[in-house]
Amino acid sequence: MTTAPLSLEHIIRPSSLKSEKAPVLFLLHGYGSNEEDLFSFAEELPTELCIISVRAPYTLQPFGYAWYAINFDAQNGKWSDDEQAIASRDKILAFVEEACKTYNLDTHNVSLLGFSQGTILSYAVALSYPKKIKNVIALSGYINEGILTEDYQSKDHSGLQIYASHGQVDQVIPIAWAQKAPDVLSQLEIPHVFEEFPTGHGVAPQNFYSFKSWLEKKL
Repeated sequence: MTTAPLSLEHIIRPSSLKSEKAPVLFLLHGYGSNEEDLFSFAEELPTELCIISVRAPYTLQPFGYAWYAINFDAQNGKWSDDEQAIASRDKILAFVEEACKTYNLDTHNVSLLGFSQGTILSYAVALSYPKKIKNVIALSGYINEGILTEDYQSKDHSGLQIYASHGQVDQVIPIAWAQKAPDVLSQLEIPHVFEEFPTGHGVAPQNFYSFKSWLEKKL
């Protein structure tokens, strides 16, 4: 399928379904990567899914992209640009709506799969706008409550389901940050799975097959 000129660059694997609106999975890559990265998952995932891998809006040299800036300095250490992250949160939501309309997709069966920074944004979109998202696969990331809408706790999250996983020896995002997610999700009464794997900042084969199995049951 040829991609349409939408608000964010993307690549697409169309659904095998021909006579009905297809469920859709949006892939959100990590800091410094691009839309080709997670798209390698597509050939292993259910054929009825339309899969759209999205390029983040901020360019990093020489060829990567980011959903928001991460800065390093001697005084403050490592810090994230939450204003850019909030802007990306809303750009993703707008793109989801735009893509569903353009490609005739099922707006009631939208899933997000993020890795690292893409996971942080997936959480932000889904927890802030839970009526828009059905499933989230959150790989190697964490919940940044600073980029959620102020009223997120009062929203109805009953239609949302989340699979989260993290590497036990992740050298980029401490596992302790990820381990806070289940408490937040429980408080919001969101059904969820949280798994740990003996890996670093990446997706081990057993991790892939675990979230694949989870997703197949949720479609």
